[in-house]
Amino acid sequence: MERVELIRECEAVQIPAGHKITLEKGVEVFITQALGGTFTLQVPAYGGLYRIAGRDADALGKTPEDAGGATASGGDVEAMVWERLKTCYDPEIPVNIVDLGLVYGMELSPQSDGTSRVDVKMTLTAQGCGMGASIALDAREKLLSIPGIAEANVDLVWEPPWNPQMISPEGRERLGLD
Repeated sequence: MERVELIRECEAVQIPAGHKITLEKGVEVFITQALGGTFTLQVPAYGGLYRIAGRDADALGKTPEDAGGATASGGDVEAMVWERLKTCYDPEIPVNIVDLGLVYGMELSPQSDGTSRVDVKMTLTAQGCGMGASIALDAREKLLSIPGIAEANVDLVWEPPWNPQMISPEGRERLGLD
């Protein structure tokens, strides 16, 4: 954990409740996770964990992680979508949503203007998780940053129920389950 003092106020989302608050300038925080362009913070003055978006990295004295460069070769939009989804994290678990087995499906639909629409069906590790909307919004925003994607929808579904056997071999290794 890295201790920092906020350089400026910034918006944060309480984990796991999902409530938005403003963290004040000068507050002491501990960075517990910095993955996928977001930061999970332990904030003793406010009690509990909070997540801030990469766009607010400067409030921590950090440079925002590049969440956006298209890296798939040959303009393979489907590969770019999967790569981008792998930059989305549950703020309490250091494994991306794809390797956690939370993404149940992805569909690309060509649009008449040459762009594409992407529809993603995903779930959460627990139905009561208040961070679900935030995780889905993070995924949607990252998908919309892909060149050629004009529309993106991320729907939360509950069937089939998620279970730990859905975690990929990479995710299981990261979590020390194998």
